[in-house]
Amino acid sequence: MHPTTNQRHGLALAAAMVLGILGGVGLFTLGYGNGLAYLTDDPTACTNCHIMQDHFDAWVKSSHQGVAGCNDCHLPADVIGKWLTKADNGFFHALAFTTGQFHEPIQIRARNRRVTQSACLHCHAAFVDHMRPAEPGGEMQRCVHCHHDVGHALRR
Repeated sequence: MHPTTNQRHGLALAAAMVLGILGGVGLFTLGYGNGLAYLTDDPTACTNCHIMQDHFDAWVKSSHQGVAGCNDCHLPADVIGKWLTKADNGFFHALAFTTGQFHEPIQIRARNRRVTQSACLHCHAAFVDHMRPAEPGGEMQRCVHCHHDVGHALRR
C-alpha cells in the first residue's frame, strides 16, 4: 500500500518540524554556550565551561604557557584531524555538560590521551625519537607519566 499525497505531505511537514526544532535548539545552544569561540585558537575559550577554569589556571602557570595553547596539545597537527577532533570533543563535551553526566574532576578520554601524546612527540621529536618503539604500534611510556605538570602546572 502506497502512502497518499496527503500522507506524504504530512510526513514531510512532520520531518521539517522535527528538523526545525532540532536546528533551533542547536543554534540556541551554540549561542548560549558561546560555541563559536571554540572555533578559535584562543585558550580562554576553554573557560566557557566552569569545570575547565582550574585547567586553564594551571596552564597559565605552566612551562608551556608561552609556547603552546590548548589546541597545540589537545588537537592533532593535521587540519582534518584537528577539525574532526574539535567536532567530536565539541559534541561530547556539550552533551556531557548539558546532561550533567561527566566525572569531576574532568578526565581525559583515551582517544584524547593519544592526541596529547602525539603532540608531545611532534613538538619534541628531536629529543624523543630514540625513545619511540622499535616496531610500529609498539608500546611506549606516555610523556605525561613523568612530565605530568608540564602543560598544567601543579596538577596530577
